[in-house]
Amino acid sequence: MKPSLSLIVSTYNRSQQLLVTLRSIAAQTAPAAQWECVVVDNNSTDDTAVQVEAFRAAHPDVPLRYLFERRQGLSWARNRGIAESAGGVIAVIDDDERIVPGFVSAYIDFFAAHPDVAAAGGAIIAEYPSGRPDWMSPYTERPIANPIDLGPRPRPFPRGRIPGGGNMALQRWAVERYGAFDPSLGRRGGVLLGGEECELFERLARGGERCWYVPDAVMYHIIPPSKLSRDYFDRLCFNIGVSQRTRAAMRGGIGRMWCAEALKWGATALLAAAYCLTGRGARAVWLVRMRRRIAAGIRNGSQKKQAGT
Repeated sequence: MKPSLSLIVSTYNRSQQLLVTLRSIAAQTAPAAQWECVVVDNNSTDDTAVQVEAFRAAHPDVPLRYLFERRQGLSWARNRGIAESAGGVIAVIDDDERIVPGFVSAYIDFFAAHPDVAAAGGAIIAEYPSGRPDWMSPYTERPIANPIDLGPRPRPFPRGRIPGGGNMALQRWAVERYGAFDPSLGRRGGVLLGGEECELFERLARGGERCWYVPDAVMYHIIPPSKLSRDYFDRLCFNIGVSQRTRAAMRGGIGRMWCAEALKWGATALLAAAYCLTGRGARAVWLVRMRRRIAAGIRNGSQKKQAGT
């Protein structure tokens, strides 16, 4: 009997953090016969394979499988997991998270009640083991942690919002109809490219498909100190710009992209001024820094050039 849901976890050189994720997966309340977990090792050079096998041996009741994907890239890894999984629903999470015990059940129950909905996403709660920095505003937090809270009830995602990359679910029929993740987009090893989720949900939207918010599918996104450094923030924001330019070029929308960026600069100026007037100058500085680095990525958006950044 095929499982109702396949949980795909892509991982790259984070063996110890992956164990935190796997422990939360092992705590799921859904009966094991209803779901499976597929861990896709994206060409890791650490001890990921050893750690996953040890975890499987210690948790024989968890429906867990391990795959190795040599092609470097998060999209390649996710697509491999999707291709080799069996569930009618495909849930995607990352290796720097922990999910609540009812996570799998929440998606199974939602899609059982809404079989015509193509995709869904759940709540994302940012978790800062070293503390949330004072310079962080809701705007600069979004590229780092992407917190999402749309309330206590299921509802369609608002226009312009999509599920977070580390907490999304797709009907298998939707993937078969519209395709999976574009391998030209997304993380590649240590290169912080993105945009693959946006591009996929754009395809779904063009097809008239709906995407809903599932509040009980809660994920905690664990943000280590290394992701709060200026260097990481600069590289991340630059890559957001590179990814935006790549997606815009794919759909012939370079002009619209620059118009949107001009409007964002206007909003940034107003917000930065408000932060300065209320004694929160550090937030203003990092907000402008984010906009400058994104604009630099758009302007110099060559993926080959970025690889050495």
